[in-house]
Amino acid sequence: MLSNGMSPELHWYPEDVPLMRLAATLVGMANTAGGTVLLGFTPRSGKIIGINDSNEMIDRVFQACILAEPPLVLPVPTKHILNQHVVISVRVPGGLPHVYNLDGRYFGREGTQTNPIPARRLRKLLLDRGLVQFETRTPPGAGLGEIDESQIKAYVEALNLPGNEQPLDVLVKRGCLCKENGDLRPTYAAMLLFGRAPQQWLPSATLLAARFSGKTFSDHFIKHEFRGSLPDQLKQAELFVRDHIRSSVEVSGLVHQEAYEYPFEAVRELLVNAVAHRDYNQQGDCVHLNIFSDRLEVSSPGDLPGPVNLDNLLEARFSRNAIIAQVLSDLGFVERLGYGLDRVVSMMHKNGLRAPRFEEVGGCFRVTLFNEPILGLDRHSLKISADIEINSRQERALSFMVAHKRITNSNYQELCPGVHPETLRRDLVDLVKRGVLIKVGDRKATYYILREK
Repeated sequence: MLSNGMSPELHWYPEDVPLMRLAATLVGMANTAGGTVLLGFTPRSGKIIGINDSNEMIDRVFQACILAEPPLVLPVPTKHILNQHVVISVRVPGGLPHVYNLDGRYFGREGTQTNPIPARRLRKLLLDRGLVQFETRTPPGAGLGEIDESQIKAYVEALNLPGNEQPLDVLVKRGCLCKENGDLRPTYAAMLLFGRAPQQWLPSATLLAARFSGKTFSDHFIKHEFRGSLPDQLKQAELFVRDHIRSSVEVSGLVHQEAYEYPFEAVRELLVNAVAHRDYNQQGDCVHLNIFSDRLEVSSPGDLPGPVNLDNLLEARFSRNAIIAQVLSDLGFVERLGYGLDRVVSMMHKNGLRAPRFEEVGGCFRVTLFNEPILGLDRHSLKISADIEINSRQERALSFMVAHKRITNSNYQELCPGVHPETLRRDLVDLVKRGVLIKVGDRKATYYILREK
């Protein structure tokens, strides 16, 4: 019962746990991946001993939350009955928006231990959660001579502002310039957006594009590294994509339209997101665009920022680099701020292609587009009665099964990214109950096949 829907990291405490110790554990979990505190157990063995006054214990949890700075806002503690004992669970969700401290000390979790966070890790945590923004800092020794006046002029003209605002004033308002000791200095955002040579200050701020002939990395490929400002990199990368993805010409009346292997706007959105939201504090790797015969991958350094995770990334609107995202939006590279990955999903579906795959791999966020089409659902051939209501997700699952004969929960999650796994599980269970599918196996080995009529 206690493990249902909770983090796998648990910490046991008896009823008389010191308040500051409980607060430190909650803060440590909040600053890392979350977890669950179980009250009413022996600390080491986890033996149930129970809580005498559950209401008083819940008040104690709230007191511990208030001791944190800023105060922790957690789900209401839950009471459970185990072996005729009352126990309480306190869940700390992962991905909370702040970095929390207790009397000025920052704690984190290491295994089952709560320890102070070292300075280097604390700095990274502050950057990851958007409390310290790398783009607003100034490169040591950089002056106004490092930014390109022609690019600034083009940007100000694109804004089409009323009056005669001076370009430098515009950049100050946008957060690209700041005053230090009375002098205007460019921030990292300004260097990346308008710099004459941004790679002098951030060597890894490049975009590496490669085209491989097959489905895997090989010795035969075409590769280009794009340097310069971010707008220049995006323009060069777009040309590379147009040259290296397959296209066909469709004739509609007297109009010839070029259709690409992938929706070009979807690829463009991914490239813009990769350079706008990557973690520039991480040096040593660049943005990667890899084109294979069956897929296109875009990877950017850094995990998903702030409260964004793989479960909510289609709805979340949080920018690690808000200034960079805003300027790229001003220049017409993105239609709106935020991740915009829901547009990528809808464009792929509109073009009859398999849904994108989103994943965090080795400290990078990677999106994969597949050129595999979604087959149309033929109810007659599947012997599905017309009076059986099937939602769009279930249609996608059945279309997948026509091509692949079976489907797993993982397959279904790839087809429907951004949908909660429990919703997808219920979809499949519903099709089993309606006699459309047969469930085979158990737990992680479960898969589903079409029921033969």
